[in-house]
Amino acid sequence: MGEHEIRPAVVGDVAAVKAVTDAAYHPYIERIGVVPVPMEADHAANVAAGKVFVTGDPVIGLVVLEEHDDHLFLDSIAVHPDAHGRGVGRRLLQFVDARARALGLPEVRLYTNAMMWENQKIYPKYGYELVERRVDGPYDRMHYRKRLD
Repeated sequence: MGEHEIRPAVVGDVAAVKAVTDAAYHPYIERIGVVPVPMEADHAANVAAGKVFVTGDPVIGLVVLEEHDDHLFLDSIAVHPDAHGRGVGRRLLQFVDARARALGLPEVRLYTNAMMWENQKIYPKYGYELVERRVDGPYDRMHYRKRLD
């Protein structure tokens, strides 16, 4: 599999999905004061449900997607720190748009922790608009959406 290919994750990818997610989100634990939600996800269940798509061999990046009636929810995007700067995140975000279009969904939604300010610079560059900031329990979240035409 080429580094640019993105495919549905399979059972054999679960350990790599966990490892990449943990590596990507671990630096935020100290900053936000709680373990980021993606680190506590049931990766095996998400893979079994067809929600996880990976890239790289070994896996260096992934997205977790949830289909809803009126949008595609980008639950998590993770790129291993060793692969930063290689366009992996950009390719994954382009895949998310293509997936939403293929499913006939008009928009993509996501949220990020308010303390993950790097993400707040990235998402608008890819056409996401800030919709609201909302506190959910211990999480202060910035909610974004991208309308697809």
